[in-house]
Amino acid sequence: MPMCSLCTSTIILLLSCLFSSIHLCASENRLVPGKPLSPGSTIVSDDGTFALGFFSPSNPKKYYYVGIWYNNIPKFTVVWVANRATPITDPSSAVLSLTSNLTLSAGNGHVLWTTAISSINISSSPDTKSVLTEAMLDNTGNFILRSLADNAIMWQSFDHPTDTLLPGMNLRLSHNTHPLQRLTSWKDHQDPSPGPFSYGADPNNLLQRFIWHGSMPHRRSPVWNSYLILGNYMNNLNSTIYMAINHYDDEVYMSFGMPTGPFSVLIRMKINYLGKVNMLTWQSNISAWTTLYSEPARECNVYGYCGPNGYCDNTETVSACKCLDGFEPRDSKGWTNRSFSQGCRRRKVLRCRHGNSFLTYPGMKVPDKFIYIRNRSFDECTAECKSNCSCVAYAYANVSIRVDEADDTRCLMWMGELIDMEKVTQGGENLYIRINRLNGNKEKTNILGTVLPSVASFMILICMLIWVCGIRGKQGGDEIFDGLVLGDISTSSELSDRKVGFPIFSFREIASATNNFSDSNILGHGGFGTVYKGTMEGDKEIAVKRLCKGSGQDASRNSVLDWITRFKIIKGVARGLLYLHQDSRLTIIHRDLKASNVLLDAEMHPKISDFGTARIFGGNEQQTNTTRVVGTYGYMAPEYAMEGIISVKSDVYSFGVLLLEIVSGLKINRVIDPTTGHSNLITYAWSLWKDGNMGGLVDSSIFEKSILDEALRCIHIALLSVQNNPNARPPMSWVVSSLDNIDIELPEPKEPMYFAHRSYGTDGAGESFVNDMSIATLEAR
Repeated sequence: MPMCSLCTSTIILLLSCLFSSIHLCASENRLVPGKPLSPGSTIVSDDGTFALGFFSPSNPKKYYYVGIWYNNIPKFTVVWVANRATPITDPSSAVLSLTSNLTLSAGNGHVLWTTAISSINISSSPDTKSVLTEAMLDNTGNFILRSLADNAIMWQSFDHPTDTLLPGMNLRLSHNTHPLQRLTSWKDHQDPSPGPFSYGADPNNLLQRFIWHGSMPHRRSPVWNSYLILGNYMNNLNSTIYMAINHYDDEVYMSFGMPTGPFSVLIRMKINYLGKVNMLTWQSNISAWTTLYSEPARECNVYGYCGPNGYCDNTETVSACKCLDGFEPRDSKGWTNRSFSQGCRRRKVLRCRHGNSFLTYPGMKVPDKFIYIRNRSFDECTAECKSNCSCVAYAYANVSIRVDEADDTRCLMWMGELIDMEKVTQGGENLYIRINRLNGNKEKTNILGTVLPSVASFMILICMLIWVCGIRGKQGGDEIFDGLVLGDISTSSELSDRKVGFPIFSFREIASATNNFSDSNILGHGGFGTVYKGTMEGDKEIAVKRLCKGSGQDASRNSVLDWITRFKIIKGVARGLLYLHQDSRLTIIHRDLKASNVLLDAEMHPKISDFGTARIFGGNEQQTNTTRVVGTYGYMAPEYAMEGIISVKSDVYSFGVLLLEIVSGLKINRVIDPTTGHSNLITYAWSLWKDGNMGGLVDSSIFEKSILDEALRCIHIALLSVQNNPNARPPMSWVVSSLDNIDIELPEPKEPMYFAHRSYGTDGAGESFVNDMSIATLEAR
């Protein structure tokens, strides 16, 4: 190669490195005295996972920082920043050098950041072999300054966290000499300087952790009871979150292990600039970070949101503030207007007397501001609270990891108002509330009312027996199936293997609940039969579909819903699908999710209904094939409609279609404009996406500038959900997180393939059908 061409190539490469904020030029994995790091060069860990160098997060580039980021993924993701409070304004003179300390300087040697450790005996000559220190970027993402004389660690970035916790990195919650550690958010997504939110332990009590907004609590973790909710979300990654206690030097820290298994998994915990702590994992198939866990996940998870003596009920499809039994809102008008800060008060003054009872609230995140009493058994904890008229509540737990070296008990008592409570589906415990004496029957009723979760209404919808038109009460009145089986189960062995153990109801009970299927109880008509309103014992409202071959759709009835209501419905359906796919004991694929199979209660909370075509997966089953395709044209995923492939991604596709319908107010099979090729809603949405005009899809009746961002985000998620490749569609856990967290970046969708069928209905809403590939028949289920 001619010398001039070689020089030109070299200059171009150097300029490319200089002005890149990402890893375009790599060096060894260490920094040594006499060889400083400058912009354009990077230090890369041995396995290539992490890189350290100079970067600028803003666009256009204004300030520069030294940081560590993931080196082997397309999404530039910073995990640690050195000079976050003192940015570099002129990168041309900036260097990171190793002398007696790690030092970042710029312009006339002005020091912007340093490790500031005690002086180390180090040779001043870079050419000698007596270099006694080096700084190395480890494969875990830890930047370590080590003495070569004795291999001792002099300083490491893991001891100075910024906004991210990596596997193997300890977040110190308590220590007898060293200060506590916190994760501190960026100021915004383009500014890594310290923001207003931080995450760490309660300095007065290491039993709980807080997200702080300045000095005020923003979100409080459950009190330590040997159960960490985060752990459940990591089972599939073969990793866990844990608290560790070193009694030798009184150090308490939280950490999580590196995922194990045949596939490498990137995972991190981060506090973002909006005050949310997210557990994130990299999904290479969609080139995006997905959220395994997020807190606060919902509005009423924020600290004290429901006020004194109020609690956030997370067992409902949509979380809501409620008062404890025997309490009422202090400000009923404010409560109606969703202003809960005044909380609740007792309906009757609590009188301390021998006959006081304690009402048990199971599954609770217990309140803040407790008194921690050590070395008590459960009976002793109970007796101590009962004997103290100031004690209004108590809770007890045996902990497997002792906070105190000699004590594995945890007795908590409350002496005043109860603040920051939640009813949860995982990780909760019993909370015992002092109440006035109750009569036996009344007390039993109140306890049942508290213990039975309101999610029972959802389970009843799943468990309703569906009977074919023509069956009469006398013929089947006393028959009770000995198991409820959903889906394409065709053999006796499958019947015995897949009994679900749900509640079973006789035909007589269902007939009685629906007033013998009275016309006055009809809620509507679907493709498989008529839906009736019913009332079970205890005034629990239910919906029952009675199958019939001759059924068809009623004329459409449209009502205008505002965006707040529509968005609540969207998130409620998403959480319902997440429950079916992930949180229930068995994986349930609905297979016929559509607008007419989403019921709304009086408060417009959505309930997914009609499980007559559902398919149950057990064990590790992820996908199966069927020769009997069941569902509704327009809502069916292409691989299911054409190949009979069933997976949770089949429901994700249907959810994407439903999402487009809710945002646009249009039906899936409606012909938008045949002259332009927009024969259905999906092709129309994709056309608007390509033209950068997604706002044109938003229903004009709800179009407001204030809601546009949320509506456009929903369209974006919908297009990701209806992608042709099932593996490219996001899981419902990611969908739920992305609806709740606007800071989660959405990847670009690929063009969807729409599978449709000529509609024979009068309303263009699609046709429910059962299609046996060998015998086309409609069968009741």
